Amino acid sequence: MTKFSDTAPILVTCPRDMPEYLQAELTRLGFSRTIPLDAGVEVHGSLDDCMRLNLWVRTGHRVLFELKRFRAFDADELYREAKRIAWEEYIPADGYFRVDASVRDTTVNDARFAGLRVKDAVADRFTGLTGARPDSGPDTSGVCLFLHWRENRATLYLDTTGEPLPRRGYRKRPHKAPMQETLAAACVLASGWPGLAAEGGHFIAPMCGSGTLPIEAALMAMNGAPGLLRDEFAFMRVVGYTPEAWDDLLGQAEDAEVPEIKGRIIATDHDPEAIEAARDNARLAGVGDFIEFQVCDFTETEVPEGPGVVMLNPEYGMRLGEIESLKAVYKGIGDFFKRRCGGKAGFIFTGNMDLAKCVGLRTKRRRVFWNAKIECRLLEYELYAGTKKGGGPQ
Repeated sequence: MTKFSDTAPILVTCPRDMPEYLQAELTRLGFSRTIPLDAGVEVHGSLDDCMRLNLWVRTGHRVLFELKRFRAFDADELYREAKRIAWEEYIPADGYFRVDASVRDTTVNDARFAGLRVKDAVADRFTGLTGARPDSGPDTSGVCLFLHWRENRATLYLDTTGEPLPRRGYRKRPHKAPMQETLAAACVLASGWPGLAAEGGHFIAPMCGSGTLPIEAALMAMNGAPGLLRDEFAFMRVVGYTPEAWDDLLGQAEDAEVPEIKGRIIATDHDPEAIEAARDNARLAGVGDFIEFQVCDFTETEVPEGPGVVMLNPEYGMRLGEIESLKAVYKGIGDFFKRRCGGKAGFIFTGNMDLAKCVGLRTKRRRVFWNAKIECRLLEYELYAGTKKGGGPQ
């Protein structure tokens, strides 16, 4: 019997304004009780469940398994409470561990010092028990711990992920300012693409850059687990981990993949280097056969008949000269939507709402997302196949 079967709260973290998509994912994965938070969703489960979450979650960043909640008014109390945890049940005596911390409104304002006190507690407990202690440092090559401390409330977690989940392993060629994988996945989910894919709809990605949007769309269409692309997770260094259990999960995920998709996924960019990078990334992601790549201006992108999603991620423009030249681009997107994309759901992801006004179409819905520190919008446009009373396509 190992600690992998014990149950506790599990916090799956994500960027702000993304918990609703993560919550929907966790519900589909069979977690009946989900609690959305500002930057994550809490469920209840075991370390075995954490392995499955690391394999399947698309919009989360880390999977944190709760070890202990306690009150700590200062660093000394934090040390004492941390030292009471049976770390020898999680960290190999000859292993390695790291500690990350997030602190706010506490008597300790330096997260590094708070992490150091936890590290001292772990080391001192091992030394007291065995006379030796595991090594520690900044690498994610061992057991990863995470401290969340607000005012006098502290929680210590096992970070079962290590390197964050957005680092899927397929984006070896990022090209220019690529969209993070979890953000791309959230945008694709928000578009309703998974349902359309099952019905034979199409996903069209002009301005595809290094291909993150169409790759995430293809992974969803084929029911591909994003964690299949990674070789390492932090749970693999926890005491009690068995490679056989992980191999079993990998086998189940591979069996769940759909060998063919009904609709078409089309990705274009005017930059040949971008398309070359996107092709390489798609091949590494295992979806190269599902995406049709083409070098062309976005206005020349093929748009097949039938229902589907058209999603663009144009530049935002950071300087006045760029903004002036981009006005024509955004106007061109509006014209492309009107002339070529009737009957589709159109989407633009942008961090510049002034430029978005140049599209010249009324938005059906606006969803807030953060791209790093930039507040962005995923703008949805309903593109009618025919004409509406009083004029042409709206």
